[in-house]
Amino acid sequence: MRHSLFSYLSSSAFLVVLLVAVLDMNVGVCKVSLRLPENFSLKGKRRVLKSITTRLSNKFNVSVAEVSDNDFWQSAVLGICCVSSNTRYTNEVLSKVIDFVNNSRFEVELLDYEIEILPV
Repeated sequence: MRHSLFSYLSSSAFLVVLLVAVLDMNVGVCKVSLRLPENFSLKGKRRVLKSITTRLSNKFNVSVAEVSDNDFWQSAVLGICCVSSNTRYTNEVLSKVIDFVNNSRFEVELLDYEIEILPV
């Protein structure tokens, strides 16, 4: 007769193992509102945002996507996500991303940002 590992664990032990595994993960989410003052077309906006998203993904190992204002050529909202087991690390990465966008020579102006860390 074949038994799985779960059949050997009592239900309470399994629950503790499951909770410990789940509580070790944090998801950091950042919403960044940008203004593109020198942009006059959706093609130009796409060029600028492609540069930003590629550089952020490569430099900080985060996921980046345009999440709002898709049809407006002088504004953009980016969603940035970082997954880690350490809350402090997640917050540091997202804060460095904001500093990078704000201090880089991109053709954008940082209007607003929100950072939220979610324990999952």
